[in-house]
Amino acid sequence: MKLTRWSYTKRYNIKAYFDIFPNSVVVFRKIKDYYFVYTVNWGMNDPVVTKSALEEMELLLNSEMGTLDGYRLRKAFPHDSK
Repeated sequence: MKLTRWSYTKRYNIKAYFDIFPNSVVVFRKIKDYYFVYTVNWGMNDPVVTKSALEEMELLLNSEMGTLDGYRLRKAFPHDSK
C-alpha cells in the first residue's frame, strides 16, 4: 500500500488517500505525538478496509509526517517483552 496524497483539513486533521483505496477518504487526528485513523469515508468501489490495512495506513502516514517514533511508543503498539 502507498500513501498517494494528503492534506490538512480544518482543525488540523489530515485527509489522506491510499492507492489500494482510491475512492475512500481516510481522516487522521493527532493525539500526543502521533496520528491515528479517526474515520474512513469508504467508497463502495473500494475493497473493505481491514484492521491490518488501518494499521498500515497509520504507519505510512506517521512515517510521512515524521511522527513514527511517537506512534511506536504508544501503549497499544506491540513491544518485545524482555
